[in-house]
Amino acid sequence: MSNSKYFQTILNGTIHALKTILPMDIQVKAPSMISEPFQQQQMGVLIGLIGDVKGRVIIDSSPDIFSGIGSSMFGMPLEGEMLESFTGEFGNMIAGNLCTAVGQESLEIDITPPTVMVGNTKLYGFEKAFVLPVTIPNVGALTVLLTIEEEVITA
Repeated sequence: MSNSKYFQTILNGTIHALKTILPMDIQVKAPSMISEPFQQQQMGVLIGLIGDVKGRVIIDSSPDIFSGIGSSMFGMPLEGEMLESFTGEFGNMIAGNLCTAVGQESLEIDITPPTVMVGNTKLYGFEKAFVLPVTIPNVGALTVLLTIEEEVITA
């Protein structure tokens, strides 16, 4: 599988995971490429990808948006430590579902435990990344950042 095919498979798997996990219609805009650093504004979750592809999935938004997602999923608003815990678990759900989706395309990846980031953060350590803007009606926007290392393992 070529690098561009890996990237497309990861992007498609991420979109599938978002649509599977979120219990509402979402609008996914066209992905774009950025170079480092990525400026996280308020709250996010980072999950590493290991296996056939190495990289990271970062889901970035605001506490209000993550709380709105939690409220839509569980019927109650989340705040404080519960919101931070939910943000990590939300990242786990998305990344775990991504692993399942790409596994059906013969791409084997696993995930690392989530790292929840609160506050302004500049993320370095990648040359290029895909940015996937997502809008959730009546909740708000979130950004999914996918960094993939260029050296892809081939079987």
